[in-house]
Amino acid sequence: MFERWKQRRRNREIVDALYAEIVERARQPRLFTTLGIADTVMGRFEALTIHMFLALARLKREPELGGLAQELVDRFVLDLDHSIRELGVGDQSVPKRMRKLTGIFYERVAAYDLALETRTRTALAQALVGRALASDEEDAAARLAAYMLEENSRLADVPAANFLAGRFSA
Repeated sequence: MFERWKQRRRNREIVDALYAEIVERARQPRLFTTLGIADTVMGRFEALTIHMFLALARLKREPELGGLAQELVDRFVLDLDHSIRELGVGDQSVPKRMRKLTGIFYERVAAYDLALETRTRTALAQALVGRALASDEEDAAARLAAYMLEENSRLADVPAANFLAGRFSA
C-alpha cells in the first residue's frame, strides 16, 4: 500500500513538472509582443491552451504516454479552477465558468488538431484566427502557426522517457 502511495506521489511530481514547463513556455514574452496573442487574461489562457495542445498532441503519439496526457489535462483543469477563484469569481459561478473554459479548450484542441494533421502553416493559421487571435490578425496567425509547427517538431524529437521523467526537452 505504501508503494502505491509513493508511485502516485511520483506521478504527481512528474505531471507538476511537465505542467510547470508548459506554463513557462506559455508565458514567453514573444508570444504577446511578436506573435500576436493579446496580453490579457484570455490571451494568457489562449497561450496556455496552445502549449497544452502541443504537449497533448505529442503525448498521444505514443500509447504508453496516454495516461500521462490525461493527468496533464486534469492538472490544467485544476489550475483553471484555482485561477478563476483567484480572480475573485464567486463559488457559485465557478462551475459555469469552468464549463465555458473547458469547452473553449476542447474546441481549440479539436480545431488545432485537425489543422496540425495537414502539417501546413496555412491551415493552422486559419484555425488560429478568431480563436487565439482576433479576426484581423492574419499576419500574426502565420507567425504563430510557424511557431506552433516549430514547437511540434521540437517535441517530436523528445523521447518518451523524458516525458516520463517530467521533462519536455530532448
